[in-house]
Parts: sequence; C-alpha cells; structure tokens
Amino acid sequence: MEDFFVIKALENGVNVIGLTRGSDTRFHHSEKLDENEVMIAQFTEHTSAVKIRGKAIIQTSHGEVNNE
Repeated sequence: MEDFFVIKALENGVNVIGLTRGSDTRFHHSEKLDENEVMIAQFTEHTSAVKIRGKAIIQTSHGEVNNE
C-alpha cells in the first residue's frame, strides 16, 4: 500500500503540480485549490514528485510542513 499525503490550501489559487518519473522530468498534471480545500494524493509509477505553489499545509507520514 502506498503512502498518501494531504495538502490543505491556506489561500485561494494554490497550485499542485505532478512531475513525471524517468530520465526526463516533466509536468504531467496540475490542480488549483482554493482556501480550505483539501487534496489527498499519492506517488505512483508515473508521478515521482509534487510541486506546490502558494500557502498550504502538507501532511505526510513523515510529518507536517507549512510552506508559508
């Protein structure tokens, strides 16, 4: 079972961008969250990283990060 992570937007317009795996890292998916919206996500065979722009709280099994 894969670990999930939670992103809670602290402002309108928080961008969540998925990046691909492999020798060529590319953007492959993006979502825009408004204040207090929550997204639950996980890494997959296609997604190796996630970039978050804007104020948000990110919760993982390793702890919580606030990117104010």
